Amino acid sequence: MCPRAAQTCEICKNVVSKYKCPSCLLPYCSLACFKTHKETPCAKPSSTEENPASPAKEVPVERSVVVEEANDVVEKTQHKASAASPAKEIPVARPLHVEEEKFVLEKAQLEAIASSSEIREALKDEALQKLIYNIDSSSNPLQELDEAMRVEAFREFTDKILSNISKSK
Repeated sequence: MCPRAAQTCEICKNVVSKYKCPSCLLPYCSLACFKTHKETPCAKPSSTEENPASPAKEVPVERSVVVEEANDVVEKTQHKASAASPAKEIPVARPLHVEEEKFVLEKAQLEAIASSSEIREALKDEALQKLIYNIDSSSNPLQELDEAMRVEAFREFTDKILSNISKSK
């Protein structure tokens, strides 16, 4: 995989964008630029408008993440929920850039990961949570992933995930 080049904000054209419009995927850098962009209606781009020369394939993914340990999630994400409430589903929808479709996990593989007590236990580690958050929110996730792979706990975590994936095939 090759790292993506940093995109410039399409509104002010001065700053590297950190965000993308959820509707049309236009890159923007700040709330002010987002508000300026939203002054005119926008829509999801059709597949012909989106980077046809790019080798990476964009696979739209809408999935539900089952959250059983509501207290931990609520504290860490600052969502308001009742501690007594049963498992909640949080819809997660954003474009997923995949170079080859074979890298997309099947439902059974995702379920194996989600139901693994070993993985769930590892995810209680706040340092591991921070590493994962940094990768997910980074403007250069490949670099963050390379740095995280230098941490023994993260390497062990990825080994557990890969082991669960291979078991579920």
